[in-house]
Amino acid sequence: MDTPATSKGESRPRVALIAGPTASGKSALAVRLAQATGGIVINADASQVYADLRILSARPSDEEMDGVPHRLFGHIDGAEACTAARWAAEAKAEIDKAHKAGRLPILVGGTGLYLRTLLDGIAPVPDIDPAIRAAVRALAVADAHDALAKEDPEAAARLAPADTTRVARALEVVRSTGKPLAQWQQHKSGGIADGIALSPLILLPPRDWLIARCDLRFGQMLDGGAAAEVEALLARNLSPDLPVMRAIGVPEIAAWLAGQIDRDTMLKRGRIATRQYAKRQYTWFSRQPPPEWPCENRQIDAEILDELAIKLQQ
Repeated sequence: MDTPATSKGESRPRVALIAGPTASGKSALAVRLAQATGGIVINADASQVYADLRILSARPSDEEMDGVPHRLFGHIDGAEACTAARWAAEAKAEIDKAHKAGRLPILVGGTGLYLRTLLDGIAPVPDIDPAIRAAVRALAVADAHDALAKEDPEAAARLAPADTTRVARALEVVRSTGKPLAQWQQHKSGGIADGIALSPLILLPPRDWLIARCDLRFGQMLDGGAAAEVEALLARNLSPDLPVMRAIGVPEIAAWLAGQIDRDTMLKRGRIATRQYAKRQYTWFSRQPPPEWPCENRQIDAEILDELAIKLQQ
């Protein structure tokens, strides 16, 4: 007999995946699908894992969860840096639990690296020499990209010159191991893609609609207590390099709280940062997922949620 966690004519267990940029309607669709199937929602957003970012990460409220079980939301302290490898291991465990309970795991989020790590596996890159890592991370991103162009030109051509994190990663790998990151990535292991029947859907609604929602959301976050959330973070004196301190809205609100900018400037910068983040996610999900993954390009409303929830069950 088929259950929500299996597909007709398919022996592999099912996993649903709802992905796309911030404010695209992913969380609402995940809840609707979980209600229709008795499923369990599993977070795949790098900011929503942190307990300290309930508001600024747009983590679903109890009301929005509507009684549906949610996993891997707000379970990590901001003093820690969650890696894609750690999240993938935790997501695997939650998927296994859901399957054993006969329930459909529903991955939802906008962090492409997390999803790629879970599905495709992890490259067996050796530990990076700490001295090399420190030297690379101390470089300005333009200098790091120039160095990468000499030491791993293929990576330099592939990466945006301002992509601080990925440029530094590629440079430290080639310097520490003597091999480009792309060579290591040819030998990924541990991915679950071959062992599951994936039902994916990418939400790529109209850009103007998405940007308007981003602007509205940031204002709502401020009204909902985002400044107090940042105050609490600042009081912990955490390293400014931690992901929780670099999350969208945190630097902008921190500057306002310190009296460095006025509220209107903070609001403007926060909205711009949110738009830029949504644009990067939009571009990634437009180009990176397999071409056969279906996309939804309409504005997401209540009627469409029901339609898409049915589609994801097929």
